[in-house]
Amino acid sequence: MKLDYTVLVPVYRGEENLPELYQRLRKVFKSIEGSYEILFVEDCGGDRSWDLIRSLAQADPHVRGIRHARNFGQHNALLTGIRTARGEVIITMDDDLQHPPEYIPTLLDKLNEGFDVVYGTPQKEQQTIWRNFASRWIKLVMQITMGIQIGRKISAFRAFRTHLRGAFADFNSPYVCVDVLLSWATTSFESIPVPFSHRLRGKSGYTFRRLLAHTLNMLTGFSTAPLRLATILGFSFTLFGVGVLAYVVGRYLLEGKTVAGFPFLASIIAIFGGVQLFTLGILGEYLARLFIRSMGKPVSVVSERVGFSGQE
Repeated sequence: MKLDYTVLVPVYRGEENLPELYQRLRKVFKSIEGSYEILFVEDCGGDRSWDLIRSLAQADPHVRGIRHARNFGQHNALLTGIRTARGEVIITMDDDLQHPPEYIPTLLDKLNEGFDVVYGTPQKEQQTIWRNFASRWIKLVMQITMGIQIGRKISAFRAFRTHLRGAFADFNSPYVCVDVLLSWATTSFESIPVPFSHRLRGKSGYTFRRLLAHTLNMLTGFSTAPLRLATILGFSFTLFGVGVLAYVVGRYLLEGKTVAGFPFLASIIAIFGGVQLFTLGILGEYLARLFIRSMGKPVSVVSERVGFSGQE
């Protein structure tokens, strides 16, 4: 059955926030015309989140729930939900109440102006200095990967038209980035400023280390920019080597002197060796992803469903 809207919420250790989030979503959609569903995808966080989702789905026909068999990550959970959503428009948001549900109508109003994807961009960063730094770095990488200027304004609070998922219907890599996948389908993006809230309960599953790992996955999983960087570095240091050779030969011909031996030679070897290892590391990252894809590692595995008539 087709609906007008799907609110998609990936859940990871969100038991303390789910009741309030659900109540606020219900209140919001009482003021919006059209049919809707709230789809929770529980990413095997190990708390009581799934029990709460099951209870909500049994009490409210607007609620559906999917549970992963193991933790696959936020974007994998989003992809599972996107492929399951019944709404003509999908609104995604986190489970930690930092994204205000009350701004969903504002996202939808902007979407109705003719855009395909609208992001709710935080007016002010709400994280620690290191998290904010990692967030800015990821957004810069997203701009490079997506090839659009709005890449620096992305967030997990977004609304987009469900037909866009046709562009990545056959995507099966375990490394997922929903925003890049959306950029495969459209260039019609927009953003609006939204006052994000501080996280009041629980702890974020995104550590600084995980954010950096996510950045690396985006770069090597969806872009050839690192390979181009390796090419540029190789070419640049080749020119540097030619310049050094010209300097050594020129000094010998003009002054009859050679460059001091061991320190100079050791420095040159260290520089060129470092560049070679860096380039090999980039190639290794791409080969590792090809190897993992060749093994057929799944994007996600669903263990339970609730709210799916005849499928629980």
